[in-house]
Amino acid sequence: GEVRDVFQEVVPTQYESGWGSINWRYLPKTKEIIWFSERDDWGHLYLYDATTGKVKNQITKGNWVVTRLVKVDEKNRLLYFMACGTQPENPYFSQFYKIGFDGKNLTLLSPGAGTHSVSFSPSENYFIDTYSKPDVPPVTVLRDMNGKQITELEKTDVARLKAAGWKAPMPFSVKSADGKDDIYGIMFTPSNLDASRKYPVIDYIYPGPQGGSVGSWGFSAARGDNQALAELGFVVVLIEGTGNPDRSKSFHDRYWPDMSTNTLPDQIAGIRQLSKRYSYIDTNKVGIWGHSGGGFATAAAMFRYPDFFKVGISESGNHDNRNYEDDWGERYIGLLTKNPDGTDNYTAQANQTYAKNLKGKLMLAHGMMDNNVPPYNTMLVVDALAKANKDYDLVIFPNAGHGYGTDSPYMMRRRWDYFVKNLLGKEPPPNYQLQTKTDPRNGGQLAF
Repeated sequence: GEVRDVFQEVVPTQYESGWGSINWRYLPKTKEIIWFSERDDWGHLYLYDATTGKVKNQITKGNWVVTRLVKVDEKNRLLYFMACGTQPENPYFSQFYKIGFDGKNLTLLSPGAGTHSVSFSPSENYFIDTYSKPDVPPVTVLRDMNGKQITELEKTDVARLKAAGWKAPMPFSVKSADGKDDIYGIMFTPSNLDASRKYPVIDYIYPGPQGGSVGSWGFSAARGDNQALAELGFVVVLIEGTGNPDRSKSFHDRYWPDMSTNTLPDQIAGIRQLSKRYSYIDTNKVGIWGHSGGGFATAAAMFRYPDFFKVGISESGNHDNRNYEDDWGERYIGLLTKNPDGTDNYTAQANQTYAKNLKGKLMLAHGMMDNNVPPYNTMLVVDALAKANKDYDLVIFPNAGHGYGTDSPYMMRRRWDYFVKNLLGKEPPPNYQLQTKTDPRNGGQLAF
């Protein structure tokens, strides 16, 4: 029952243990520890002596990141892991590698451009490798543990999707607001796009810092209602800004400890660059929406950049992180710090502090049974808007939690209507009833 400290790692900002899983393992047979650290600015694996607490060697290194430690082969002293940043086309594309505990013989096991996912055979002598891009359908192959392709199992055919009018999103890269980094995103346009006219822009945002707006960089036939919004007459953009994960630590910590930056300078810079590339993008009509952290970012956009963002829909936002999980605020903002003038760092980042700056149209929404982000967060913003004599719209779901559940189709319809009326300048059909049916693939609900 004796407990002892083996070693410690102190990080001046916030400590990252891995994305999607914890990237460390204790190896009892050899009394060693596989440890994940960003000490050289990139997320890599280190081998520790668990007896002395000393580093034996750095296992992985380079200007890329280990995202997930998949398998540890103690007998052959090999590690199998997923990594990002190894493909020049896009740093978020992931690939599968193996390497020796000694850091030698790094081997790519999943050639092929795009984002890879792997699953092992029962014997673990083979693995299935599926890879794709946002605009390139998946290919699934069988490989041995040296990466040799045994056979192609499946190649996704999207002919029926295209025949039904489906259109793939367009990947892009632009420069960050400070001009230092390439940042990446995807764009949705109407299937009947007329490049000679102008289209309002809707920026879907999720600022993280533990994730980003795009989510998976693999193929998906549908990403929420982004394409549906585009079909209503908009260009919809999703941009991974500085401060999002899966890049270097300095990239992830770019705005630490100011969560209220919310990647917004990069969103604005990216949209402006896209408008120079595609003349059909109208930067005079830009809307923004997001949920949870995206709700926080949306209200911040409307209050801090009121001349750029004209319409916003803020759903279930954690508008004041004193009223959210302490492990969240304290990790990405730090402890509450009071200034000599009586102000503090949390108030300075809270959305209600800036509600008086609202110029455009803002809709706020929250589920009153939300046990993730307490509804009080939205009420603080509502109170501040009323005190500032600002008009706003409010949607409340008395019995809904954080994700709205059965109220989701109603919220989707209200979202579409709000952008159509206030950004497109058209009158939506009153009380349009979205239909739902069961998805035969997973039993979920589809709205149409």
